[in-house]
Amino acid sequence: MKTQETYTDLKAFLDEKAFKYNQPYFIETDPIQVPKTFAGKEDIEIAAFLTATIAWGNRQSIIKNATKLIALMENEPHDFVLNHSASDLKILEKFVHRTFNGSDCIYFIRSLKNIYQNHGGLQLVFENGFRKENQVKSALSEFYNVFFEIGGERSRKHVSNVEKGASAKRLNMFLRWMVRKDKTGVDFGLWSGIPQSELLLPLDIHTGNVARKLGLLQRNSNDWKAVVEVTQTLCQFDLADPIKYDFALFGLGAFEKF
Repeated sequence: MKTQETYTDLKAFLDEKAFKYNQPYFIETDPIQVPKTFAGKEDIEIAAFLTATIAWGNRQSIIKNATKLIALMENEPHDFVLNHSASDLKILEKFVHRTFNGSDCIYFIRSLKNIYQNHGGLQLVFENGFRKENQVKSALSEFYNVFFEIGGERSRKHVSNVEKGASAKRLNMFLRWMVRKDKTGVDFGLWSGIPQSELLLPLDIHTGNVARKLGLLQRNSNDWKAVVEVTQTLCQFDLADPIKYDFALFGLGAFEKF
């Protein structure tokens, strides 16, 4: 963004692409469709969190396996988390998505039960963490600590640790789903304790590559520093809702092969 003209043209381009992809039809090919099948807040939260957790690889495979996982929970994720029996958990042993296996799945359910029984639920954990420093980073750090307070050493690789520089793509995507709210209704906008102006870009190979081609990101690694850098750049285009450009960057990379 060397000149005002360049800035104006780039903003117009990004706004156009964000508008194009931030539409209900986007849901038809996106993993967000899995939690979209629910109406209850806690069901949405849990289905969204589990779906986001396995959101790497082929999108159709993600949707298929997330749907399968929720079906193993009898399509009642909140009730299952709170009231599962030992035999119910055994059913989850057969679940697998890439390196996320049955034992990981069982730990996740056990940890979610601890969160909903003893910490007031996912929303409260993230929002309490956010309030510590008024930053998403502190929200993600707090969640990581609470999530593994009952053990689960093997499963740590499936939850990003931002204190070690992870980009936390899937957790930032989950937060976008839960926090961001606009007229198109793609994201849920269920949580009000984290301002959408503070959300960070879910940085992946698509958004990272497109951001670099557009001059929005200079850092070569897709790590936490890159997440902060590109989000700060996007704030120059829309300070109140910088992460709407996730739709633009992802759409350009995944659909337009930009």
